[in-house]
Amino acid sequence: MGNEDLLTRISKTVTKCERCRLAKTRIKAVPGVGNPKTKLILIGEAPGMNEDQQGLPFVGRAGQLLNELLASIKMTRSDVWIGNVIKCRPPENREPMVDELRSCVPYLDDQIKAINPMVIVTLGKHAMEHFLKDSKISRDHGVAKLVGNFIVYPIYHPAAALRSDNVKRVLKEDFLKIPSILAKDRKDFKVVGGNAKKGDENQMSLV
Repeated sequence: MGNEDLLTRISKTVTKCERCRLAKTRIKAVPGVGNPKTKLILIGEAPGMNEDQQGLPFVGRAGQLLNELLASIKMTRSDVWIGNVIKCRPPENREPMVDELRSCVPYLDDQIKAINPMVIVTLGKHAMEHFLKDSKISRDHGVAKLVGNFIVYPIYHPAAALRSDNVKRVLKEDFLKIPSILAKDRKDFKVVGGNAKKGDENQMSLV
Protein backbone atom coordinates (compact mmCIF):
# COMPACT_ATOMS: atom_id res chain seq x y z
CA MET A 1 0.00 0.00 0.00
CA GLY A 2 1.35 3.44 -0.95
CA ASN A 3 1.77 6.33 1.44
CA GLU A 4 -1.14 8.24 -0.11
CA ASP A 5 -3.50 5.32 0.51
CA LEU A 6 -2.25 4.99 4.08
CA LEU A 7 -2.84 8.68 4.75
CA THR A 8 -6.35 8.36 3.35
CA ARG A 9 -7.06 5.42 5.65
CA ILE A 10 -5.75 7.33 8.65
CA SER A 11 -7.82 10.39 7.76
CA LYS A 12 -10.99 8.32 7.50
CA THR A 13 -10.27 6.77 10.89
CA VAL A 14 -9.65 10.19 12.45
CA THR A 15 -12.93 11.63 11.17
CA LYS A 16 -14.84 8.83 12.94
CA CYS A 17 -12.66 8.70 16.05
CA GLU A 18 -14.33 8.68 19.47
CA ARG A 19 -11.30 7.76 21.55
CA CYS A 20 -11.55 10.82 23.82
CA ARG A 21 -14.00 13.47 25.05
CA LEU A 22 -13.13 15.88 22.23
CA ALA A 23 -15.27 13.80 19.86
CA LYS A 24 -18.35 15.05 21.74
CA THR A 25 -17.58 18.75 21.31
CA ARG A 26 -15.97 18.95 17.86
CA ILE A 27 -17.74 19.95 14.68
CA LYS A 28 -15.20 18.29 12.39
CA ALA A 29 -12.01 16.38 13.08
CA VAL A 30 -8.93 17.76 11.33
CA PRO A 31 -6.73 14.88 10.14
CA GLY A 32 -4.23 17.00 8.18
CA VAL A 33 -3.66 17.64 4.48
CA GLY A 34 -0.93 17.99 1.91
CA ASN A 35 1.57 16.26 -0.31
CA PRO A 36 1.99 12.58 0.68
CA LYS A 37 5.44 12.49 -0.94
CA THR A 38 6.82 15.65 0.63
CA LYS A 39 10.12 15.88 2.50
CA LEU A 40 8.72 18.65 4.72
CA ILE A 41 5.83 18.47 7.17
CA LEU A 42 4.59 21.17 9.55
CA ILE A 43 2.93 20.25 12.85
CA GLY A 44 0.89 22.51 15.09
CA GLU A 45 -0.80 21.87 18.43
CA ALA A 46 -4.54 21.57 17.77
CA PRO A 47 -7.30 22.92 15.53
CA GLY A 48 -8.93 26.24 16.32
CA MET A 49 -12.45 27.48 15.62
CA ASN A 50 -12.03 27.91 11.86
CA GLU A 51 -10.31 24.55 11.52
CA ASP A 52 -13.06 22.86 13.54
CA GLN A 53 -15.68 24.28 11.16
CA GLN A 54 -13.88 23.37 7.93
CA GLY A 55 -12.03 20.19 8.89
CA LEU A 56 -8.78 21.64 7.53
CA PRO A 57 -5.62 22.75 9.38
CA PHE A 58 -4.45 26.35 9.56
CA VAL A 59 -7.28 28.12 7.73
CA GLY A 60 -7.71 31.12 10.03
CA ARG A 61 -5.47 34.16 10.49
CA ALA A 62 -2.57 31.97 11.61
CA GLY A 63 -3.06 29.94 8.44
CA GLN A 64 -2.89 33.07 6.31
CA LEU A 65 0.43 33.93 7.93
CA LEU A 66 1.63 30.37 7.35
CA ASN A 67 0.80 30.75 3.66
CA GLU A 68 2.90 33.91 3.57
CA LEU A 69 5.78 32.15 5.30
CA LEU A 70 5.66 29.31 2.79
CA ALA A 71 5.67 31.83 -0.05
CA SER A 72 8.79 33.43 1.46
CA ILE A 73 10.66 30.17 0.74
CA LYS A 74 8.95 29.71 -2.63
CA MET A 75 6.61 26.96 -1.43
CA THR A 76 2.86 26.47 -1.21
CA ARG A 77 0.64 24.12 0.75
CA SER A 78 0.75 21.66 -2.14
CA ASP A 79 4.50 21.23 -1.54
CA VAL A 80 4.21 20.23 2.13
CA TRP A 81 1.99 18.33 4.55
CA ILE A 82 0.31 20.19 7.43
CA GLY A 83 -1.28 18.70 10.52
CA ASN A 84 -1.62 18.92 14.30
CA VAL A 85 -0.73 16.77 17.29
CA ILE A 86 -4.39 16.88 18.39
CA LYS A 87 -6.98 16.22 15.68
CA CYS A 88 -10.06 17.81 17.31
CA ARG A 89 -10.49 21.29 18.74
CA PRO A 90 -10.31 21.48 22.55
CA PRO A 91 -13.24 23.58 23.85
CA GLU A 92 -12.44 27.31 24.01
CA ASN A 93 -9.00 26.48 22.60
CA ARG A 94 -7.80 25.23 25.98
CA GLU A 95 -4.62 23.17 26.17
CA PRO A 96 -5.05 19.44 25.42
CA MET A 97 -5.31 17.18 28.45
CA VAL A 98 -2.87 14.32 28.99
CA ASP A 99 -5.38 11.58 28.21
CA GLU A 100 -6.47 13.41 25.04
CA LEU A 101 -2.88 13.57 23.87
CA ARG A 102 -2.38 9.91 24.71
CA SER A 103 -5.43 8.97 22.63
CA CYS A 104 -4.59 11.17 19.65
CA VAL A 105 -0.83 11.24 19.08
CA PRO A 106 -0.69 7.70 17.60
CA TYR A 107 -2.51 9.11 14.57
CA LEU A 108 0.24 11.66 14.02
CA ASP A 109 2.91 9.02 14.54
CA ASP A 110 1.23 6.85 11.88
CA GLN A 111 1.00 9.80 9.49
CA ILE A 112 4.70 10.53 9.91
CA LYS A 113 5.52 6.88 9.25
CA ALA A 114 3.40 6.94 6.10
CA ILE A 115 5.00 10.12 4.73
CA ASN A 116 8.54 9.48 6.00
CA PRO A 117 9.65 13.12 5.60
CA MET A 118 13.16 14.45 5.98
CA VAL A 119 12.23 17.51 8.08
CA ILE A 120 9.50 17.97 10.68
CA VAL A 121 8.85 21.64 11.47
CA THR A 122 7.07 22.00 14.81
CA LEU A 123 4.95 25.12 15.22
CA GLY A 124 4.89 26.23 18.83
CA LYS A 125 5.64 24.83 22.26
CA HIS A 126 3.27 21.88 22.41
CA ALA A 127 4.13 20.42 19.03
CA MET A 128 7.83 20.80 19.84
CA GLU A 129 7.42 18.95 23.15
CA HIS A 130 5.97 15.92 21.37
CA PHE A 131 9.33 15.41 19.64
CA LEU A 132 11.81 17.15 21.94
CA LYS A 133 11.38 16.52 25.65
CA ASP A 134 12.75 19.06 28.16
CA SER A 135 12.75 21.71 25.44
CA LYS A 136 11.91 25.41 25.69
CA ILE A 137 10.62 27.30 22.68
CA SER A 138 12.29 30.60 23.59
CA ARG A 139 15.64 28.79 23.81
CA ASP A 140 15.38 26.07 21.17
CA HIS A 141 13.55 27.76 18.29
CA GLY A 142 15.48 27.96 15.05
CA VAL A 143 17.81 25.06 15.91
CA ALA A 144 17.33 21.86 13.93
CA LYS A 145 18.17 18.54 15.60
CA LEU A 146 18.19 14.91 14.51
CA VAL A 147 15.55 12.90 16.37
CA GLY A 148 15.52 9.29 15.28
CA ASN A 149 15.63 9.42 11.49
CA PHE A 150 14.03 12.85 11.21
CA ILE A 151 15.35 16.39 11.39
CA VAL A 152 13.09 18.24 13.84
CA TYR A 153 13.06 22.01 13.49
CA PRO A 154 11.12 23.92 16.19
CA ILE A 155 9.83 27.43 15.49
CA TYR A 156 7.19 29.71 16.99
CA HIS A 157 3.53 29.14 16.19
CA PRO A 158 2.05 31.63 13.69
CA ALA A 159 -0.71 32.45 16.21
CA ALA A 160 1.94 33.65 18.67
CA ALA A 161 3.44 35.81 15.92
CA LEU A 162 0.07 37.51 15.44
CA ARG A 163 0.23 38.67 19.06
CA SER A 164 3.81 39.97 18.98
CA ASP A 165 5.77 41.83 16.32
CA ASN A 166 9.03 40.57 17.84
CA VAL A 167 7.89 36.94 17.66
CA LYS A 168 6.75 37.50 14.08
CA ARG A 169 10.18 38.84 13.15
CA VAL A 170 11.92 35.84 14.74
CA LEU A 171 9.47 33.42 13.11
CA LYS A 172 10.12 34.88 9.67
CA GLU A 173 13.88 34.64 10.19
CA ASP A 174 13.63 31.03 11.38
CA PHE A 175 11.35 30.07 8.50
CA LEU A 176 13.85 31.33 5.95
CA LYS A 177 16.32 28.71 7.19
CA ILE A 178 14.14 25.80 6.07
CA PRO A 179 15.51 25.49 2.51
CA SER A 180 19.08 25.25 3.79
CA ILE A 181 18.02 22.58 6.31
CA LEU A 182 16.39 20.56 3.54
CA ALA A 183 19.60 20.81 1.50
CA LYS A 184 21.79 19.34 4.24
CA ASP A 185 22.49 15.76 5.21
CA ARG A 186 21.13 14.23 8.41
CA LYS A 187 24.68 13.73 9.73
CA ASP A 188 25.09 17.52 9.83
CA PHE A 189 22.70 17.82 12.79
CA LYS A 190 23.10 17.14 16.49
CA VAL A 191 21.51 13.88 17.56
CA VAL A 192 19.08 14.09 20.49
CA GLY A 193 16.58 11.73 22.07
CA GLY A 194 12.94 12.08 21.16
CA ASN A 195 9.76 10.47 19.86
CA ALA A 196 10.31 10.47 16.11
CA LYS A 197 11.10 7.04 14.71
CA LYS A 198 11.11 5.77 11.18
CA GLY A 199 8.55 3.06 10.55
CA ASP A 200 6.86 1.19 7.75
CA GLU A 201 3.30 0.40 6.80
CA ASN A 202 3.42 -2.85 8.74
CA GLN A 203 3.83 -0.86 11.95
CA MET A 204 0.72 1.31 11.62
CA SER A 205 -0.85 1.30 15.06
CA LEU A 206 -4.39 2.55 14.50
CA VAL A 207 -5.35 1.75 10.91
